[in-house]
Amino acid sequence: MALTYPQYLQLEGLLGLQKPLSEGPEHDEMLFIVIHQVYELWFKQILHEATLLQKSLEEGDTPTAAATLKRILTILKVMVSQIDVLETMTPISFNSFRHRLDTASGFESAQFRALELMLGHKRASAAARYPKDSAERAWLDELMARPSLWQSFLRYLVLEGYPVPEESLARDPREPTAESPAVQEVLLDIYRHDPLVAQICERFVDLDEGLQEWRYRHVKMVERTIGTKRGTGGSAGAEYLRSTIGRALFPDLWAIRVRL
Repeated sequence: MALTYPQYLQLEGLLGLQKPLSEGPEHDEMLFIVIHQVYELWFKQILHEATLLQKSLEEGDTPTAAATLKRILTILKVMVSQIDVLETMTPISFNSFRHRLDTASGFESAQFRALELMLGHKRASAAARYPKDSAERAWLDELMARPSLWQSFLRYLVLEGYPVPEESLARDPREPTAESPAVQEVLLDIYRHDPLVAQICERFVDLDEGLQEWRYRHVKMVERTIGTKRGTGGSAGAEYLRSTIGRALFPDLWAIRVRL
C-alpha cells in the first residue's frame, strides 16, 4: 500500500494531542494549546538548525552557515507573528480556564532552555527544575558542558584566518558568553575589511535581536492577558519576563557598534 499524507505526517496522533481540560470546554483553550504546541515544534526545528549551524561553522562552511542562519531567523519571525493570533484571546477568556493549568508553565519548556544554552546563556539554574534522574536534566547538563554557538563562531573565525585569542577559544563552556576586548578588535577588523564574514556577523546580530523581539512580544502578550498576576509556575509573571529583555547573547557584536 502506498504511503499516504496522513500516514507520513502521523496526523491521527498529532491531531489527537489537543485535549482541553476545562468543562465545555472553554472555546479558547483549544487555541492556547495549539499555539503552545506549535511553539514547541518550532523550538525543535530551531534546535535542529542550530546543530547544523554549529557543525557548518566548525567546518568553515560559510554558505551552509549563512543559509541556516537565514532559516532560523525566518522561523523566529513566524514565532513572533503567532503572538498576534494568541492576542485575539481576551483576559476574561483566558482566566476562564487558567486555573486548570495548575502549576504548568512555559518555564518548564526543556527545549527553550536547551536553545538558551546553545546560544550561550549558560547557568546552572536552567536544569535545576528538572529531577536529577530525568532525561531533560541529562540533556541540559550535556548542553551546559558543550561549546555554545558563539564558541563555534570563534572557531570559524580562526578557520577564516583571524587571530582569535586563545583565552577565548579555551574558555570553560559552562561559563556564559562574556565581552572580550581582544575579540572585539578582531571583529572590527572583519567589519572593515571582510564583507563576507561581516555578513555572518550581522546574521548573528539578527539572531540576537530576533530572540529579543520574541521575548518582548511575549512579555506584552502576558501583560495584556494577566497584568501583574503571578505566573502559573510560581514566577513573578510579566515582571520576570521583562527582566530577560535586553540581555545580549553576543555582547561583543553589540559593543563594537560605537567604533564602526
